[in-house]
Amino acid sequence: MRERDDPEVIGRRVQQLRTERGLTQRQLAEPAYTPAYISTLEAGRARASDEALRHIAGRLGVAYEELAVGRPAHLATGLRLRLTEAQRALADGRAEEAAAQYAALLTEAEGHGLAHEQATALLGLGDCSLETGDLGLARDHFERAEARLAGESLPSRVPALRGRAVSHYLAGELRYAVYLLESTLDELNRGGLHDPDALLLLYASAIGPYMDMGAHARAAQAAEFALALAPQAEDPALIARMHRSVARTLLAEGRVAEADASLAKAAELYRQLRLRTELANCHWMRGYVCAQDGELERAESELRLALDMLSETRAALYRSQAAVELADVLHRREKSAEAAELLNGVLGDLSSERGAVHAAAAHRLLGIIAEDARDTEAAEEHYVRALSLLERAGAAGDLADLCRLLGDLLRRTGRVEAALDAYRTGLGHRTAPGTTTLGPAPAQPPL
Repeated sequence: MRERDDPEVIGRRVQQLRTERGLTQRQLAEPAYTPAYISTLEAGRARASDEALRHIAGRLGVAYEELAVGRPAHLATGLRLRLTEAQRALADGRAEEAAAQYAALLTEAEGHGLAHEQATALLGLGDCSLETGDLGLARDHFERAEARLAGESLPSRVPALRGRAVSHYLAGELRYAVYLLESTLDELNRGGLHDPDALLLLYASAIGPYMDMGAHARAAQAAEFALALAPQAEDPALIARMHRSVARTLLAEGRVAEADASLAKAAELYRQLRLRTELANCHWMRGYVCAQDGELERAESELRLALDMLSETRAALYRSQAAVELADVLHRREKSAEAAELLNGVLGDLSSERGAVHAAAAHRLLGIIAEDARDTEAAEEHYVRALSLLERAGAAGDLADLCRLLGDLLRRTGRVEAALDAYRTGLGHRTAPGTTTLGPAPAQPPL
């Protein structure tokens, strides 16, 4: 944000406002200054002090900042109010409408040199792009937001850094997403910058990449830190998102009742806030928890609800990911034809660049369905495509299981050596989950 315009610009502004109000230089100057001083100032030959500008602004009947930087009074406040309206539109699932509002607000904030409001609008545009699945555009918005906040403290830059990390995570770049999150956590904790909202945002965002990489111990630790930080945080939407992320880790540790309780808390907060996409994601996660606990009928109900809600919000990438979870439940409930139809319908929205881990899950499930139908050629093709996606993403947590499926298929079709190679590859990913692809853990918060 610029502090003051150049003297020439301020001089022209003073002269224009004085003329519009029909004042002489003497009338503007009295009683504290001389007409000559006003003349020098209007000519741009003198840099007015803050005290002088406040006197002149009072005589002209305008705010100090309107003279200093040409900004209408209360502009920043009005912009912030409209930014919250755009945020509400996004929360209600109207991503395209919100993006149009954020873009207009960004232009206005740029015109008046309001760096903080520019960053807020760019963060909103990034979230809109995440919602619609345009991950490259999302990264660009988050990077620009970070640049606008370059002079701010690290906690202030955390939402932009987290947005970049989530963009890379959804694109299947797990290692880089974890690097961004862990390096920021390390810098915050080592530097004594223990901002609860910033730390909670980072720990909650790290759980998904950790789980997909097979780093279950780090995911569990991040979940424990997030739960400990939640009472200190002020943002209810942030707390709700944390509860949803933590549930996945609690489930992996066999703590099903606690996972369900976390999701209930998240759902209640989302209902209060009317955050439709996040509420849909909460139903998705509850469906996942139910499926892992063997409650398939309830899981199907929760996942169908999530899918319907995400379809209404046009959250293409999230919708496709929820569809993969639902297809898994349908297959387990012996509705394989419907599951295959659902998977084939969403694979076009998923790729190595968009939702790689879920794209691999879709191919894995299609492979299992093909095996059940004794179509070994199609099954092998799906397994190989899934393997390629997971290897590129570094998702060690799922690679071992997929190698076992492929090895079993190759063994049953008489290709013993190829089967052994698949098994060996799987064992390599089993050796030390979470330690082969990650460096030292980041410094911990003082809890």
